[in-house]
Amino acid sequence: MSALLQVQDLAVSYGHIDAVRGVSFDLEQGAITALVGANGAGKSTTLLALSGLLRPRAGRILFEGEDITRLPTHGIVRRGIVQVAEGRAILTTMTVRENLELGAYTRRDRSGIQASLEEVFHLFPVLASRAGQDAGNLSGGEQQMLAIGRALMARPRLLLLDEPSMGLAPLLVQDIFRTLVEINRWGLTILLVEQNVRQALKIAAQGYVIETGRIVLSDAGPALLGNPKVVEHFLGG
Repeated sequence: MSALLQVQDLAVSYGHIDAVRGVSFDLEQGAITALVGANGAGKSTTLLALSGLLRPRAGRILFEGEDITRLPTHGIVRRGIVQVAEGRAILTTMTVRENLELGAYTRRDRSGIQASLEEVFHLFPVLASRAGQDAGNLSGGEQQMLAIGRALMARPRLLLLDEPSMGLAPLLVQDIFRTLVEINRWGLTILLVEQNVRQALKIAAQGYVIETGRIVLSDAGPALLGNPKVVEHFLGG
């Protein structure tokens, strides 16, 4: 496999506060990579920089060798990088179908959009059964399915997921992670930011642990699960 995205010495600040400090990592084509750590460690800030919603203070972000560090968000989306935000950010007064169709706003291929819609409904049958309902009437788990489905409608090549298990019951968390494995099998590259360290590392080919804005550990996902530092700090060992 080759690196689809390379992050080189990334630094991001909020005013005088350094939230991310010299972070470097690669995302391999077709793999799930997990970025894990405690709340406030810099995980979400890193994602926001990758998607163009925060401007890095220093460092570079390369996508297929192209420097996208200064691109606006819409330019990054058009290149195939799509983020599912923490908290889902669905439009509650629009229907499920309208939310999904909005995810395809950069596309003009009507038949392809319809095919993508059918794929999402196959992946999440509950969304098909509620396509005409307002998204605000969905449960938390269904809203997370909708947020992921909407991102898939953009036909991404890299999917950025920010805390997809947040606020979900354990059984729904299992369903979401099974879905991520399934869409990864389609060939989609995934960067998963999660506080649920055990679940994230179980499905990740590669994992990175971030603390106070710095990468402190990296290894294959399952190997990190057995790392004494990970066990002590995140798994209750």
